[in-house]
Amino acid sequence: MSVDITSVMGMNTSQPPYLASDPMGASALPNKHLLGIEGLNRPTITSLLDRANQFADLPAREQLSHLKGITVFTIFFENSTRTRVSFDLAARKMGASVVNVPVATSSIKKGESLIDTAVTLNAMHPDILVMRHHNSGASLLLSKYVNAAVINAGDGRHEHPTQALLDALTIRRRVGYIEGLNIAICGDIANSRVARSNIHLLSILGANIRVISPTTLVPTHITEMGVELYHDMEEGLQGTDIVMLLRLQQERMQGAETPSQREYFRRYGLTREKLSLANPKALIMHPGPMNRGVEISSELADDVERSLITAQVEMGVAIRMACLEALAFGLTKPDQRNMK
Repeated sequence: MSVDITSVMGMNTSQPPYLASDPMGASALPNKHLLGIEGLNRPTITSLLDRANQFADLPAREQLSHLKGITVFTIFFENSTRTRVSFDLAARKMGASVVNVPVATSSIKKGESLIDTAVTLNAMHPDILVMRHHNSGASLLLSKYVNAAVINAGDGRHEHPTQALLDALTIRRRVGYIEGLNIAICGDIANSRVARSNIHLLSILGANIRVISPTTLVPTHITEMGVELYHDMEEGLQGTDIVMLLRLQQERMQGAETPSQREYFRRYGLTREKLSLANPKALIMHPGPMNRGVEISSELADDVERSLITAQVEMGVAIRMACLEALAFGLTKPDQRNMK
């Protein structure tokens, strides 16, 4: 599907034409950065999903040149496999030059502040900077000190926008639609940036969201986000179409939020017996990494009919290609205006 970005996004024709003229139809973002889902509107989200859907249908080894001449820096202050690798692969598939900033051996380990790091990186003139950080708001802070477009690859307990986008794309490709679906987000809501981004995005797209969690792992005022709250998993799963599980983020806990892992699995781990309470064709999702036997049984994690977990990983590359391209569309450097 080709998206008319000038009408959908209200963009003017002074923007670089190299993506607008692409026959697949590029998407665009209303802002320079992608720091969160909160604040995005439905047309913006839909256009990103449409564009990513096109990329997902390309042959696996297809190489594009849409971002030729663009330099992408990735800097991850927290460990990551799926997000870091998929951003790297997405950028390279689009023809960008990629620089992975090694935090473990950088000046950050010598006590350099995030602001000083931002100023240093800015002096190297990246076009797009992808960052994951353990502090909420770090991506926003970074964006104030660099000329590059910033993508938030996860900041503390705040947001993880590209994860929510890839989750929505995964659902849409499997089910065909999102509006009206009953989606249960289960587990460690309080510490989950994935939960927050998904609540924002899936609600915007018209899904009915419920959260299932122990009382100690629910953030204050969660119902003000328009969700239904359940503390009993068996009650909360009834009538659901999608069951989205979350990892217990022990590194963000103070030690008293959860019982033993065995007890947690008994009450909140997804088993086939509990899944039987959902709709007959209910699907399973998990952003990873999974703790088998804690959040989900191995049997269900590997169920090729019900589990979308591998598909989520696959869609991560496509959605990040769309996001990188959308931000590149807003770049106005003269040497980028005639790229093919």
